[in-house]
Amino acid sequence: MEKICPSTEPEKKQHKGLTVHQFIIRLFLIAVGVMLEAVALEVFLVPNRIIDGGVVGISIMLAHLSGWALGLFLVLINLPFFLIGYKQMGKTFTITSIGGVALLAILTALFSPIPRFTDDLLLAAVFGGIIMGIGVGLVIRNGGSSDGTEILAVLLNEKTPFSVGEVVMFMNIFILGSAGFVFGWNFAMYSLIAYFVAFKMIDITTTGLESSKAVWIISDYHEEIGDALNDRLGRGVTYLNGEGAYTGNDKNVIFTVISRLEEAKVKNIVDSIDKHAFLAISDIHDVKGGRFKKRSIH
Repeated sequence: MEKICPSTEPEKKQHKGLTVHQFIIRLFLIAVGVMLEAVALEVFLVPNRIIDGGVVGISIMLAHLSGWALGLFLVLINLPFFLIGYKQMGKTFTITSIGGVALLAILTALFSPIPRFTDDLLLAAVFGGIIMGIGVGLVIRNGGSSDGTEILAVLLNEKTPFSVGEVVMFMNIFILGSAGFVFGWNFAMYSLIAYFVAFKMIDITTTGLESSKAVWIISDYHEEIGDALNDRLGRGVTYLNGEGAYTGNDKNVIFTVISRLEEAKVKNIVDSIDKHAFLAISDIHDVKGGRFKKRSIH
């Protein structure tokens, strides 16, 4: 299963500039992610006739109908997509992804004899989705992929009016719907639960639990607001120079990064100093560097 935001295409993950040590760590984490995917498939999902989206879902149905090994279809279906998408995704991404798919095929074969963990379909869907989402998230976060659906979506996006996210959504609706004809509609609905859980876990794994927020404030009292944010929240602020497009007047913009728990406090601080201030707050991820780390307040 691969997750793509509707408005963005998958980024080309590059290992350029990484040290050998960092690159080895990334490969190790990708391997851990693939192992978790294999556990989710062979211990929770496949034995209970629950599928995932993307190439994995297609492979599960084909393996069930043909009686052949799941790993065989994972490789046969994914490999053409990775090779075709070589130019779009880059050499390192392609090689890493092919290696990940090959490892997934091997691990599913090794884990296949393991008895199912539970016969409860709801538990299998939820926990299988959680483990699958964490595994896929680890692979994506470290610059790999174990599903060629996103590459097909990128190629179709260039020839159709639909975004990458819309193409992925249409394909997964078709795949999950097909499970109703192959396994029965009850299993298809449990598959939808597993897909949704995995989708959310990919979000958490790739972006982290601690979601930060970026804050922009435009006010004539920018110094007072900046000092208050610094003193009362312990947050460093940056003053940016701006210009109003309509009036042509110079504007002072305050920029800072806060945690989601501090959002209400920021609004109160700004409102107490300037009720007419412009305030914009948005979610951001992967804050790194700079002086945005919260200092202790005494």
